[in-house]
Amino acid sequence: MIRLVVVDDLEVVRAGFAALLATQDDFTVAGTAADGAAALDTCREERPDVVLMDVRMPVMDGIEATRLITGEADPPRVVMLTTFDLDQHVYDALAAGASGFLLKDVSAERLFDAVRVVAAGDALIAPAITRRLIAEFARNRPPSAPPAPHAVNALTPREVDVLRLVAEGLSNADIATRLVLGEETVKTHVSRVLRKLGLRDRAQAVVIAYESGLVVPRRPR
Repeated sequence: MIRLVVVDDLEVVRAGFAALLATQDDFTVAGTAADGAAALDTCREERPDVVLMDVRMPVMDGIEATRLITGEADPPRVVMLTTFDLDQHVYDALAAGASGFLLKDVSAERLFDAVRVVAAGDALIAPAITRRLIAEFARNRPPSAPPAPHAVNALTPREVDVLRLVAEGLSNADIATRLVLGEETVKTHVSRVLRKLGLRDRAQAVVIAYESGLVVPRRPR
């Protein structure tokens, strides 16, 4: 059973997502919140597996809430809810620890699949869109000190190859095909990359790949 918390300042959005998610037998909506501060309290009380988090909210926005929630012990996965697929704040949210993002007009089946994927920690949500967003805003952001560059340099050549392909949004199966490896071998490499870099999931690996300069952002087509 996947425990969920829905966070949005608009009651109709909160209620709509909560009602939709509650139709699934393997989902339990443990709570809702109208702002980031309330979301932090709700997560501490309910211990959800996945949080659907709006970006722009009063009191505390979704980015700060995500940073605080993912900094807790044994944190839930956070998925940002946004109206625009190139929302300039989503990159910051991913850097703050979010596992991906969804557009608010997402279809029901896409929403269900995304929640299950993130709960399992297996992949980014909508990798093609996420990759385009990260590339665009990493390219436009002012230079900043890359996080733990020594850790990136400590990766083996094969792990570097895997990290580059993860940053392109490829699944384990796609990486296996590209590198002519078994899928279980790729899964092992991904796990080692995350462990060496001190990361929780693939979304953070994408951010590190861009910010460390391992992957050079290109203008989306």
